[in-house]
Amino acid sequence: MACYLVGDIQGCLDELKQLLDDVGFDPAQDELWLTGDLVARGPKSLETLRYVRDLGPAATVVLGNHDLHLLTVSSGLAREHDKDRLQPLLAAPDRDELLRWLRFQPLLAEHSEYPLVMTHAGIPPAWDLTTARQCARQIEAELQSVDYFHLLKGMYGNQPDQWDDNLSGIERLRYSINALTRMRFCYPDGRLEFHHKLMPSGNHPELVPWFELPAAYLEDKELIFGHWAALEGHCGRSDYHALDTGCVWGNTLTMLRWEDKQRFSTACPTYAQ
Repeated sequence: MACYLVGDIQGCLDELKQLLDDVGFDPAQDELWLTGDLVARGPKSLETLRYVRDLGPAATVVLGNHDLHLLTVSSGLAREHDKDRLQPLLAAPDRDELLRWLRFQPLLAEHSEYPLVMTHAGIPPAWDLTTARQCARQIEAELQSVDYFHLLKGMYGNQPDQWDDNLSGIERLRYSINALTRMRFCYPDGRLEFHHKLMPSGNHPELVPWFELPAAYLEDKELIFGHWAALEGHCGRSDYHALDTGCVWGNTLTMLRWEDKQRFSTACPTYAQ
């Protein structure tokens, strides 16, 4: 048995299958953990959802920002991004079944045997793991409720950008969604910043990658995340594993085998500009 963890798929199903073939993945005995953004700008978002859904308990998924946006678009509450390729999925006969399955995926996952925790974008420095769990569970409860439109309609926006234990209602949910699915840079005081997406550099000295700020205790867990393709799989920490290597942008899809920390990758065509 092996546990494989893979970065953002974004509809690049052929590349995922190639990696799984390369490592000899067997869903009867192996595990596949996916960092979110299953859909969006690659050519096979529909097929990707079907494939991962059909893996059943062999697959563990956390929701990314593109997955949440798909749910909002499908509910008529937002417009599709110009570069997304979601129409085949939105027109599929099994779309409602697939979208319901997606809506019931978590935003934070922890392994029952290994000391690993996974979210799409990371865990903000202001949170300890207990807070991260609580906030993820609150989002999941809203998303899985009959009134989930309320969450989808209110989740967009960059404020509040700083954590406060007294946050409540949609503001607490919006901060939590942004932290778990959109976060890259922070200001030194921990406020989230959402405009810059490139590599950390000296061009914006007032900004700090979220994983470089002093963080609350994560209970000796190692953190798996995706979302930030410009990192090219490197964040400079041995206990944090960045796995989004920009497959959809013509770079590579990267998979980590937990047991020996070996990485595997496959080259990808450029699907998005």
